[in-house]
Amino acid sequence: MQASLETTSNIERRLTVSVPAQEIDQAVQARLQETARTVKMNGFRPGKVPMSVVKRRFGASVRQEIVGEVMRDNYVKAIQEQDVNPAGWPRFEPKTMEEGKDLEFVAIFEVLPEIELGDFGTISVEKPVAEIGEKDVDNMIDNLRRQQATMKSVKRKSKNKDVVLIDFKGFVDGEEFEGGAAENHKLTLGSGQMIPGFEKGIVGGKAGEELEIEVTFPEDYQNEELAGKPAKFEIKINDVQEPQLPELNTEFFEKFGIQAEDEAAFRAEVQKNMERELKQAVSNKVKNDVVEGLLESTEVEVPAALTDQEIDRLRKDAVQRFGGQVDFQQLPKEIFEEQAKRRVKTGLLFQEVVKKNDLKADEAKVDEKIQEIASTYEQPEEVIAHFNSSPEQKQQIESAVLEDAVVDLILEQAKVKEKKMKYEEAIQAGQQQQG
Repeated sequence: MQASLETTSNIERRLTVSVPAQEIDQAVQARLQETARTVKMNGFRPGKVPMSVVKRRFGASVRQEIVGEVMRDNYVKAIQEQDVNPAGWPRFEPKTMEEGKDLEFVAIFEVLPEIELGDFGTISVEKPVAEIGEKDVDNMIDNLRRQQATMKSVKRKSKNKDVVLIDFKGFVDGEEFEGGAAENHKLTLGSGQMIPGFEKGIVGGKAGEELEIEVTFPEDYQNEELAGKPAKFEIKINDVQEPQLPELNTEFFEKFGIQAEDEAAFRAEVQKNMERELKQAVSNKVKNDVVEGLLESTEVEVPAALTDQEIDRLRKDAVQRFGGQVDFQQLPKEIFEEQAKRRVKTGLLFQEVVKKNDLKADEAKVDEKIQEIASTYEQPEEVIAHFNSSPEQKQQIESAVLEDAVVDLILEQAKVKEKKMKYEEAIQAGQQQQG
């Protein structure tokens, strides 16, 4: 085998490989002899089919199989000799395949990019700072009670947190617009489900009343044809329902997996959960700012092979979320391309920070994270044992700890500014960074 490597771009390589004809011909002959021993053909006993007949019948397909195998095997040998690290499987282009001639083929592939990390000191991070007060816990418990509430129709005027059943039609410039009408639509007043002003216009209305309200679509509304335009809605209130909140008792506590004898113990558990959520939200926000800064400060050329692999992962995740009713390959790759490139870039940059700084996953922090996850389950000991007995699961935790180490390293040099927020604001800031 002879091989030569050509650099055709920063990340693309062109490998030309030549394999002696004798090696191909010998492999083809051996495969045909093997076929002759087992093939069944009319007019011949098993194992007695003449080689000339076998070659005439199977020679072309066997040669094609052998050439494919030889290209794969010699490609692997060649990249090891050339000491290159492909980012994905190559595209093979045979140049000569005729019987009796040396096989020559070209393998075109991408390699991982060389990365020159930017200045971490240019990265700006906004870190939420929030406290959980008694009112925050009250609001959380109120939300939990409303999740389990039963509804009762009332004759009074509607108010925030009531549920109304409404028919409505929307008009822009005097014309009905697509998607602007519904019948018996269920709406919780004050939830912010509808555009600004819509829910407020219904507050105070009674069952059986017909209303007409005027609102304006936000400038950043998802439907660009409606964005920023004034609209009129004709609304009929079919029913006003008041939520009947459940008692704070052990039966209610158990619905949320909390073993508590009284309200005080329940509040304490709720607050612990809120503290975990707040910590995670702050971590999400900070990590996202670090990633954004890293992407802005460092140019990375992304191999298409890695992007395609990530697109397939995102497609499969999407199919699972929607119940697995479609083949993931039916989903257009363009939908996921931008997100996939971002993920690949982020992964390459994090790997480079790990390599340049010789970072390792701290075992104590790995154990701490496992215990933190386990604490949210009823039997934490079983969860800890599961992680410790599953190398794959533990490796995922180690990867997460290593990512935290990268973020911490960058934060030591980045411009970090703390911003005081309310609990809900901090949670929302963290949620916006997910995905």
